[in-house]
Amino acid sequence: MPTIKNWISAFRLRTLFLAIATVILGSSLAWHEGMFYGKIFFLTLILAVSLQILSNLANDLGDYQKGTDTTGDRKGPIRTLQSGYISVKQMKKAVGLVIIWVAIIGLTLVNYSTKFIGWKSTIIMLIIGLLCILAAVFYTLSKHAYGYKGWGDFFAFLFFGPVAVIGTYFLHVHSLDFQPVLPAIGMGLTSTMILNINNMRDIDNDLASGKITIAVKLGLKNAKIYHLILTCSMCLCFISYSIIYASFPWHRYLYTFVFLLSFIMFFKIFHKSGKDLDPYLKYTSLFSLLLVIAFALCIN
Repeated sequence: MPTIKNWISAFRLRTLFLAIATVILGSSLAWHEGMFYGKIFFLTLILAVSLQILSNLANDLGDYQKGTDTTGDRKGPIRTLQSGYISVKQMKKAVGLVIIWVAIIGLTLVNYSTKFIGWKSTIIMLIIGLLCILAAVFYTLSKHAYGYKGWGDFFAFLFFGPVAVIGTYFLHVHSLDFQPVLPAIGMGLTSTMILNINNMRDIDNDLASGKITIAVKLGLKNAKIYHLILTCSMCLCFISYSIIYASFPWHRYLYTFVFLLSFIMFFKIFHKSGKDLDPYLKYTSLFSLLLVIAFALCIN
């Protein structure tokens, strides 16, 4: 029988900072426009964290069923299925229960939002919610799992960037404009940075098990150059937003000092490989939350 500690391990708490950051970012951009609803913020926060947990559980199940976690020499933490602490049947049940939970929270959020948005927007939000669930589940599950075909980076960018941030912004403001686009892209790039570190860590094991990622396609050296491009592009997106929308008093740019951490981490990452990269998953996830909090304080 799995313990609470086993399930907490399966949830991968260190990955949840990014999900929290996306909601704070979208909400802070709405606050900057004078629009903020506490109930929407908390429901969206619960939904984002729940979707991340769903993705983590489904990823654990998919990788185990495909033999990825049992092929070669895995560099990351021991997975709960791999260790035998949780059975396949129990994990499938957990995935199903979390899907139901996500659906309940999502429908509650949409139902609350209908008082502010029209029926067309409501239908679009329902479709986006369904796509979020499918993206979380089919990253590694199914015969055509997109995470095994080199599409992981794109979908991580899309759903933890534009979809999460602009979606949160829309729920507060009830309209779409260009303002949240640049920070949303920046957050998507941060998400891609996290996934790239994961894929660089697992590059040998993924190659041995037939899991094709961008890191596998590029090779470790070029994947690190790719990581630098992601880092620089992320910084540029946030700075560009400030120049366009946030006026020029010097204190509006204090958040840029947080960027130093991303470059310090890059130079550390550049000289590491395998399991030595693992701590930087947590560090980069924490960085995303710290950046968003600093950014929110500076623009509001």
